[in-house]
Amino acid sequence: QVELVESGGGLVQAGGSLRLSCVASGSDFGGYVISWYRQAPGKQREWVATISRGGTQSYSDSVKGRFTISRDNDKNTVYLQMNSLKSEDTAAYYCRFFRGASEYWGQGTQVTVFS
Repeated sequence: QVELVESGGGLVQAGGSLRLSCVASGSDFGGYVISWYRQAPGKQREWVATISRGGTQSYSDSVKGRFTISRDNDKNTVYLQMNSLKSEDTAAYYCRFFRGASEYWGQGTQVTVFS
C-alpha cells in the first residue's frame, strides 16, 4: 500500500506563488501516473495536472501557463508549482497516484488566495 502526504498549502495574495509537495511511501514510485486535483467548497473535484511515468505533463485550461507539475523519482515526491495565483484557485489540493488497478489519494492541503 502507498501513503501520500501533501504539504505546502497556505494563505497567499492574488498574484503570488506557492509550491505544493506530495511525498509517497512505498515502492515503485516511478511506475505511477501522478495527478493533482482540487476541490473548492460546494464544487465538484476538478482535475488540475498530470505527469506520466515518462515525465509528460498535461494541464487543465484553467491553470495552463501558470502551474507546473514535476516529479523526483529518487525522492518519491511530486510537486505542483503554482504561479500568478487567482482567487478562483482557492481549494483543497490532492495528489493522486494511479497504476493499473491501484489508486491512492493524499489527505489534501488547503490553498487560499485572497485579493
